[in-house]
Amino acid sequence: MRILHTADWHLGKKLDHFSRLEEQKIVMDEICTIADDQNADVIIVAGDLFDTFNPPVEAVDLLYKTLKRLTNNGKRPVIAIAGNHDSPDRIDAPNPLARECGILFVGNPDVTIPKMEIENGFEITASENGFLEIKLPQYTYPIRIITTPYANEMRLKTYLGAENKEQQLNELLQTSWSQLADKYCDNKGVNILTTHLYMLKRGGEILEEPDGEKPLRIGNADIVYTDCIPQQIQYTALGHLHRYQNVGGHSSPVVYSSSPLSYSFSEAGQDKKVVLIEAQPDEKVKLTPISLQSGRPLHRKRFETIDLAVEWLLANPYCLIELTLVSDTFIANSDSKRIYESHDGIIFIIPIILNENNQNIQTAKVNLDQNIQGLFADYFQSKYKQQPNNEILDLFNEIIASQSKNE
Repeated sequence: MRILHTADWHLGKKLDHFSRLEEQKIVMDEICTIADDQNADVIIVAGDLFDTFNPPVEAVDLLYKTLKRLTNNGKRPVIAIAGNHDSPDRIDAPNPLARECGILFVGNPDVTIPKMEIENGFEITASENGFLEIKLPQYTYPIRIITTPYANEMRLKTYLGAENKEQQLNELLQTSWSQLADKYCDNKGVNILTTHLYMLKRGGEILEEPDGEKPLRIGNADIVYTDCIPQQIQYTALGHLHRYQNVGGHSSPVVYSSSPLSYSFSEAGQDKKVVLIEAQPDEKVKLTPISLQSGRPLHRKRFETIDLAVEWLLANPYCLIELTLVSDTFIANSDSKRIYESHDGIIFIIPIILNENNQNIQTAKVNLDQNIQGLFADYFQSKYKQQPNNEILDLFNEIIASQSKNE
């Protein structure tokens, strides 16, 4: 049985002001093509389908079209769980209609998907809170999937029925997962766990969460350790961390598949992937990471001159850039215009002003009797060792006028 694991799509994501939606359309198409080319039997999307609780209409449209295409007309079950960026109620809302298409949403941890059969497709043969068993017509054995979408610690304890609210999260999840595994996950089927949590190998290094990601780890309180995973589980499909990695700490792979695109400059240079799992009952799985090629690469570049920066920008048009410019003086308006006209993917410009003669400059006396524009000009001179240009003065005056109007 061939299972494709992906996660952290973050549809609707922006990098600062820059929309990534067009790139997301391309990479979603690539994932669908991989699923078809690899003859995937099951698709797992391990959370963070959207980037916000209220995603733009275009992102919602892209999600449904992608998931519908991944189902291969209902022949291929697609299991999509909610992550910490998703509204669980929004994820659960289309469930009755989505199920008829072969899409199985799990938004809240207490969701139970009813038994059902898709015409000319698969059948859900067993189901309860946090678990489903699927029978595919081309296999004599079923796949069992334990599903735990994201919820904070208190909500998880509530949904999973903790009698003692002080009960540790690891203990609670281990008990819940073990009960389901002992009841359903014998060695006559393929057994999978999918969840959107911050998971680590006990005693292993702390894995950094991506920049801009809503953190799940607060101290060590919300860390879930991989030794909580039942031994019957043959593969754990994780979402949340954006870099591909096998966490370890269990007899079977515990894998973050990665996000499909680099969503922050801390991810610059990362190889984004989906993971193909080949599994059969009572055997170790074979996993194959497949690199994704779509999307604009992210670069952090540093230049000593404007000319070198512009030359590199013109030679590398299809990327997004955090640009650091080192200069003895503040960047002139004409140079700033040259830079922005040379590239459409500049997200940040970080100026570093060098002043080697700083130690020889005496502190100037400030004339407090002048108007605010004069004070600003003096401040600018002391900060950048030059007078502000007309564009900066116009912006400053606009801010002052706006403030006066509001008051």
